[in-house]
Amino acid sequence: MQKTVVIDVVGLSYSLIGEHTPFLKQWMANRNQATIDPMLPALTTSVQSTYVTGKWPSETGIVGNGWYDRTDAEVKMWKQSNKLVSGEKIWDRARQQDPSFTVSKMFWWYNMYSSADYSATPRPQYPSDGLKIPDCYTQPADLRDRLQQELGTFPLFHFWGPQTTIKSSRWIADASMLVDKWHDPTLTLIYLPHLDYCLQKFGEDTTKIASDLREIDDVCRDLIQYYEQKGAEIVVLSEYGITNVNRPVHLNRILREAGMIRYREERGLELFDAGASPAFALSDHQVAHVYVNDPSVYDQVRTLLEKTPGVERVLDRAQQKVEHIDHERAGDFVVVADADSWFTYYYWLDDARAPDFARLVAIHQKPGYDPAEMFMDQTNPLIKLKAGYKLGRKLLGFRYLMNVISLDATLVKGSHGRTGTAPKYHPVFISNRQTPNRLTAVDVYDQLWKILTAPVTA
Repeated sequence: MQKTVVIDVVGLSYSLIGEHTPFLKQWMANRNQATIDPMLPALTTSVQSTYVTGKWPSETGIVGNGWYDRTDAEVKMWKQSNKLVSGEKIWDRARQQDPSFTVSKMFWWYNMYSSADYSATPRPQYPSDGLKIPDCYTQPADLRDRLQQELGTFPLFHFWGPQTTIKSSRWIADASMLVDKWHDPTLTLIYLPHLDYCLQKFGEDTTKIASDLREIDDVCRDLIQYYEQKGAEIVVLSEYGITNVNRPVHLNRILREAGMIRYREERGLELFDAGASPAFALSDHQVAHVYVNDPSVYDQVRTLLEKTPGVERVLDRAQQKVEHIDHERAGDFVVVADADSWFTYYYWLDDARAPDFARLVAIHQKPGYDPAEMFMDQTNPLIKLKAGYKLGRKLLGFRYLMNVISLDATLVKGSHGRTGTAPKYHPVFISNRQTPNRLTAVDVYDQLWKILTAPVTA
């Protein structure tokens, strides 16, 4: 099979390729350029799962970056087991045709316990004293040690949180090339998250993101030039484009005021209780799954959602089927924001009673996605000194709580997840092979399969 490299530049759209991305602009000039129609939901884990299976979320089961487990009565965000993704993966199909086929899966999601030959994904250490130590998880296990011996510890705190920088994408790129030198996989899948950060923080404001665009352009240049020398077919794609937003919508606060939200008081703080709540929203960028535990409030919840400013669509089970998102993990309603809005997970009415995890980078504890984790609390003029003090406690081995995250959702200026965006903000698909000008998310799988099985170039 044809040696192929798929570079997922998260958030990349053609609207961003230009003056500040000189390499990508030149490189794509003589290549096929297609757009991918945004999928519902246009979210990382859902789209990636569709790309590698050719199946919609209704079949893969990946209806978002998280969902409510009705049996455990728990919200589960950012799980990592590949066993959660239903459907045959493209590399398993390829092995049936060519037993020598191998795949390297570098930071694409649902990476743990997959059938990939070589893989790496973020996985901090969580000692029993409450520390969070940067690390990664790999298959085979000793690949982690080899990579970190060559590149240093995986820069976890540059991958997500208020310290996000190009360092994480650079580390992933360098690690991908090392795996290629050591193992020469047939297919390499590379995830570069850098644009996701700056675009959510600042929107498409080139006065603020120009340097970020240049940084990711440099990383793409190094990857593409390296793999071109190896004779690989190269695909540059993205999962979604990010558009400007100016209105956070607090669905759970609206549901709470209607008597739908339950919580426990612990140490004067309010801890959300999903299993006891008649209805609640699991918010995920511009999409929210609303779960109704009490059937008697179903109609009331629907009416409430439809009347909420910032809500564009409220999809029941029948309407979800049309959008290929009808799955048992999906909410009783799937709510989609309008172009200017996005959904927070906030359920408290008084910031003084917000749970302690609200002011932390705590992606597994929050009942929804929180882009405000990229911002320090700007209401505290001494916040950097506070963060430094907390870091000092960590380095000295003391317990600490890095409670420095802002609760001001208006800081977020870019989002994604919905369909109906302008074509210039659609995800991209750039390759040497002729493809239709427009693709659906499931078409991406077919195009990748055609590239893999094309006659091998000299």
